[in-house]
Amino acid sequence: MRALYATAFKSILTKEVNRFTRIWIQTLVPPAISMTLYFLIFGNLVGKRIGEMGGVTYMEFIAPGLIMMAVITASYSNVASSFFSAKFQRNLEELIVAPVPHYVIIAGYVGGGVARGLCVGSIVTGVAMFFVDISLHHAGLVAITVLLTSILFALGGLINAIFAKSYDDISIVPTFVLTPLTYLGGVFYSLSLLPDFWQGVSALNPVVYMINVFRYGFLGYADISVPFSIAVMVGFCVGLWSLAYYLISRGIGLRS
Repeated sequence: MRALYATAFKSILTKEVNRFTRIWIQTLVPPAISMTLYFLIFGNLVGKRIGEMGGVTYMEFIAPGLIMMAVITASYSNVASSFFSAKFQRNLEELIVAPVPHYVIIAGYVGGGVARGLCVGSIVTGVAMFFVDISLHHAGLVAITVLLTSILFALGGLINAIFAKSYDDISIVPTFVLTPLTYLGGVFYSLSLLPDFWQGVSALNPVVYMINVFRYGFLGYADISVPFSIAVMVGFCVGLWSLAYYLISRGIGLRS
């Protein structure tokens, strides 16, 4: 049975990876172009007027946040679009009734989202190296953070796809939830610049903790306790995984 489950996981993961690599012009190139524009406009032009932030140049400060923003978007959109397409085309039903545990199905789709997130993150990091000297303060934290973030938002994309009834529903969460959380997550500014009230409000934003640890891994600078930030990310991953498993096992959003 373990060999059967491993084969099922590998098959789903391979399908997901082939899916986004086959259309790489649509999935991997746009983030590189977008991040290049961010670096040129915010990092180079605006950054020269801002000066230093957190003890480093503004471009160095925003680089980790921009990389994380690309990872978040890629991980989320990959699973949301793929899982909904499978549900819409009715081939997901065959997978659900197959003798494969639901956690294997979740792991396969999430793995595909993580793979795309890591690919996009690597590409954007390469782009960033043309504009700023990338140095690692703690490589282990960088790896842990990008992995947890990819898992978290891949699970979020899966849950979005489960509840979505049309392709329009796939774009609602990224537009009205994901984008505001990302831009208000400290990508372009330090939380220490905010008044106490808004610092407290920012503490409710899970993206803040991801960018906080990721930036610490590169620069050694953090606005929030690093262990606490990691604990928050792990907690969200466990919570979303449990919710996704519950929804799929009960057939919620999957049965017409």
